[in-house]
Amino acid sequence: MSKHPNRNWQIMTLLSLFLGYVGYYICRSNLAVATPLLLKEYAEAGITKTDIGTVASVGVMLYALGKIMNGYLADFLGGRLMFLTGMIASVLCSIWFGLAGGLTLFILIWACNRFFQSMGWVALVKTASRWFPVQWHATVMAVLSLSFLFGDAFARVYLGSLIMLGERDTSFSFLADWRSIFFIAAGTLGLITVFVYFSLKSSPMDVGLEEPEANPLNVYGAEGNHAQRISIKEVLIPLFASPLFWLICIMNFSLTLVRETFNFWTPTFLNEVAKFDIGQAAVGSMLFPLVGGCSALLAGVTSDRLKGRHGRVVLPSLILLVLSLILLTTIDVSGKPYLALTLLSLVAFFLMAPYSFLSGVMAIDLGGKRGCSTVAGLVDSAGYLGAILSGHTVGMIAEYYGWRMAFGGLAGICCTAVIAGVIYWRIQERQMNLAQLLLSEPEKEGPDVSQ
Repeated sequence: MSKHPNRNWQIMTLLSLFLGYVGYYICRSNLAVATPLLLKEYAEAGITKTDIGTVASVGVMLYALGKIMNGYLADFLGGRLMFLTGMIASVLCSIWFGLAGGLTLFILIWACNRFFQSMGWVALVKTASRWFPVQWHATVMAVLSLSFLFGDAFARVYLGSLIMLGERDTSFSFLADWRSIFFIAAGTLGLITVFVYFSLKSSPMDVGLEEPEANPLNVYGAEGNHAQRISIKEVLIPLFASPLFWLICIMNFSLTLVRETFNFWTPTFLNEVAKFDIGQAAVGSMLFPLVGGCSALLAGVTSDRLKGRHGRVVLPSLILLVLSLILLTTIDVSGKPYLALTLLSLVAFFLMAPYSFLSGVMAIDLGGKRGCSTVAGLVDSAGYLGAILSGHTVGMIAEYYGWRMAFGGLAGICCTAVIAGVIYWRIQERQMNLAQLLLSEPEKEGPDVSQ
């Protein structure tokens, strides 16, 4: 066997995971893009923003619960199987949603879709942990984070442009129907699934190569280099004993709430407050994940250059995120589309740098190859339990008290993430310094022994 994975296979793995998760987002962002159309069609039936927010919140709840179960299953069954299963199920759920009608069915089907979608990221993390060396982890996971950020942006431009075409050209008026948006999203993910099936391998060993070593600071020690099946008890006990794990969960609770709020409500906010047309609002909303993607990539490269000292990137970003949310709360953007997009971009830039670390490189570093999917699943589940508030609760606050009050509440919640970020930074710096000291001691003792 070759000592290291072949570069061409690494590139193919990166491409397959990236494109696959872009596909996942096409069948996730479709509801946010179609929400203004749904509200318009069902206005006489009494369906409001609060009701659609309930659809989103129940979906987030099932997504959070699915992360817990599917995180361990990905560690137990392997990344490739879970990745493909989630893609196929999401295609079927998107078709089902497009054929359905009525609030009850919307809630049920979207909940199923989000449960199966929870398989995607944990399976991606598992596969990446077995293909890439530790010194590349932050950069690789930053690139893979672009899949859900640029994937979200692409989905909004792609589907939003179809809506705009349907609104402007009567020959394509069927594209301005929310049902068409769900069918097109399902067909697109289906094509991507076929490509991933043939191109993605679970491990370098599947093609006769050796796997890189895991991060030596993972909670399982030397056992973190092994990806074989183990009991849930063996996975959880070392993990729950780590204070870094709990701090990451606290940060993810706040940041996922903020991210899901902007992911879901940005088209509606731009339509109602900044006075974009519905299609323009869908396309304009892609700026949030696009700017966030640039931020995540910059943060990943910076962290690898800092030898994995993630706290030095995370903490300043969290502080600036709170300040950006305060600006969005205090500045009037009514009828000012460019100002609204500028402030949204600031929030995106300082949100996505720390967010992309939490269930990505931090999960791989903490869990090694043995438990990284479980770590990613649990961290994400903590985040998405917080994000349950992003649908119904944020929708209700916006409905009755306005968007400024909703954004102000998010700024307050993010202060808890800042506190957790301070503690995380101090603990990780201490661990990294101790590890460097232990590694340097033999070098200092070596000359004495030879003499």
